[in-house]
Amino acid sequence: MIKLFWFVFIGALVLVFLVIPGAIIWRRAMKLPVDTERRRFLKRAAAYPVGLVAASTYGSQYERRHTVDNRYTLKSAAGGFPEGFRLAQISDVHLGRFFDNEDLRQLLTHIAADGPDMLVITGDLFDDETLNPAAARLLDEYVDAFPDGIWFCLGNHEHFRGVEKIKEDLAKTRVHALYNEAVKVPGRDFWLAGADYPMIREEKKFQQLKAKYTAEALSQVPAEERPRTILLAHHPEFIDDGAAAGVLLTLTGHTHGCQFGVLGMPLFPVFKYNRGLVEKGKSFGYVHSGNGSWFPCRIGCSPEVAYFTIN
Repeated sequence: MIKLFWFVFIGALVLVFLVIPGAIIWRRAMKLPVDTERRRFLKRAAAYPVGLVAASTYGSQYERRHTVDNRYTLKSAAGGFPEGFRLAQISDVHLGRFFDNEDLRQLLTHIAADGPDMLVITGDLFDDETLNPAAARLLDEYVDAFPDGIWFCLGNHEHFRGVEKIKEDLAKTRVHALYNEAVKVPGRDFWLAGADYPMIREEKKFQQLKAKYTAEALSQVPAEERPRTILLAHHPEFIDDGAAAGVLLTLTGHTHGCQFGVLGMPLFPVFKYNRGLVEKGKSFGYVHSGNGSWFPCRIGCSPEVAYFTIN
């Protein structure tokens, strides 16, 4: 996908700045008669690559670099959350060529300045074996900035980039990494659970493994306390499993909000849940638009920090 993007981008540049001007210069040098109909056609045709270049430049140089803060207020009928409790969510940072550890530091500094009680990360942060160990240490530096700590669940890219080594790196930090397990937040009356990513493509087996991971993650949570539970999971279809289990909120990512959108709606809605808040009965789900990119361009889908106030 990255190679295709740059191929189209460079091809549009060549067309706009070399081919079309070259054709005009050649016609004038040869003193060829002007074909008005052909000129009108060329003007219309030229508008497409010009628009492509403008959109690509905006999406790659501006929008993907400008994070927005999206804020939501949710009501917990079961209580358990301190008054005005706020958590922040990031997801899909994808450390690597287009998002390095200095970018991560700036993002964490930005969130800490807003003062949420907790930061949660819903997978696909660790995506570069050369950057991952330093990223884990960087998270540890910021733990004290959040009174209720930093919490993390795995995404599919952690499995691609050496999940056991990533677990070792996180074990050396104070980050709460949840691997198909739940923990009652220290000093609080609510739970956080984290489910692993089902690394299997066949749909039926994926659904079965997803249900198994959800059950394992929530097995330590008493049934009466699940309405005071937040489930972290990378794939957005865990929203269904969380709602069926009766948790208050399931936080997910994975889709990047589809990276392209119009008027707040995803342009290529290929997932069941693509971005934003989902309400299922008394349960809520959220699909984070991501902080990194599959390839370096976002249009109508800015990277975000999602803040949730739970009363």
